[in-house]
Amino acid sequence: MQTLKPSAYLRFLNLIDALDRINPGKKLDSIEESLLDKVVSAAQAKQSILVGDLISLSELGSQATLHGRLKNLSAMGYIKMAGNSDGRKKEILPTKQALKRYEEISRCLEKAVNRT
Repeated sequence: MQTLKPSAYLRFLNLIDALDRINPGKKLDSIEESLLDKVVSAAQAKQSILVGDLISLSELGSQATLHGRLKNLSAMGYIKMAGNSDGRKKEILPTKQALKRYEEISRCLEKAVNRT
C-alpha cells in the first residue's frame, strides 16, 4: 500500500486546527468566519462596512442568525461596532485580535506551503 504525502492544504488544515486548540473559546463557525472575512477585507480596502451590509447577506443566513453571529464576534473580541458619522448606523471594525488571527493564519499557510 502506498502512503501519500500530505498535501500543503492538508498540512494547512492541521495547523489551523492546532491554532484553534491553542485558543479555546475563540473557534469560529463557518458563518462567523465568513462575516469576519468580510469585515477584515473591507478594512484592508479602507472601506466601511455597516451592520446592515452584513445582515443583508441572505446567502449566509437569516438576519436574526447573522445579527447573533455578529454579537458572538463582538463578545469574542474580534470586532467592535461604532456609530458612523451621523450616528444612525453602526460601522463594524476588526480589532487587533482579529488582525492577529489573520496574521497567524497567514503564518500557517506559509509554513504549510514551505514544508516539503
